[in-house]
Amino acid sequence: MIVIPAIDLKDGKCVRLAQGDFDRMTVYSGDPVSMALTWQAAGAKRLHVVDLDGSRAGMPCNREVIRDIVSHVTIPVQVGGGIRDMATVDSYLAMGVGWAILGTAVLRDRHFVREASQSYPERIILGIDAAGGRVAV
Repeated sequence: MIVIPAIDLKDGKCVRLAQGDFDRMTVYSGDPVSMALTWQAAGAKRLHVVDLDGSRAGMPCNREVIRDIVSHVTIPVQVGGGIRDMATVDSYLAMGVGWAILGTAVLRDRHFVREASQSYPERIILGIDAAGGRVAV
């Protein structure tokens, strides 16, 4: 079993949402790179990073913070949130992200998901959220 710690980013800070509610947010660090290094030092083998702003905007909003995290840790990083086109996938993977996580696009853009999966075999993860036993977006 592998435990993958997560860093959720909002406005460049590490946050936690209560039940996914943006109105019930706790900021737990203003320094995402330091948090990533803390997880790595604690023995994490991989890091999960979510661009919460990107998930709402439909495009990356914390790209530079993610670039900083990737450039400072030696463990693989997987990123989700706002990845809805090939340019974003290309950009993240080129900066050293190990896996791109596609969420909303899985339900809304099969062509993109197919293209990403064929272009980057083994580097695309499909993230499916559920609520009440049903797929949720």
